[in-house]
Amino acid sequence: MKKSDLKQLIKPLVKECIHEVLLEEGLLSNVVAEVVQGLQGNLVVESREKDLDKVLKETSQIKQKTTDARVQVLEHRKKLLQAVGKGSYGGVDLFEGTEPLQYAEPQAGEPNMGDPNDAGVDLSSILGNASEIWQSIK
Repeated sequence: MKKSDLKQLIKPLVKECIHEVLLEEGLLSNVVAEVVQGLQGNLVVESREKDLDKVLKETSQIKQKTTDARVQVLEHRKKLLQAVGKGSYGGVDLFEGTEPLQYAEPQAGEPNMGDPNDAGVDLSSILGNASEIWQSIK
């Protein structure tokens, strides 16, 4: 039997079966009803529950928390430095009276470390304002 002959025999049978399942048994109407019901329930409604005072209060609380955390880190760092400085090297400050080397243009092949007296870029505002940045993005 050729492929075309088989196709001519099976096509009407498959068409009849699909028609029977979709229309006579109500499958198509059930699918359409469920889709319509799903579309009605998924409406997105924007609501503004927080007023400006609440937002300002939250941002001030976040600022306070970040400053408190920064103070705690600085205190901890200072305590560690004091603990290391007192007991290390018999209480002698190894760098007493020293100054950083003066900046000179590097020769070819030498690394350019920059001026040691240059303060560089202040990165503290990046972490300090991170919570504000995230709040403004929301």
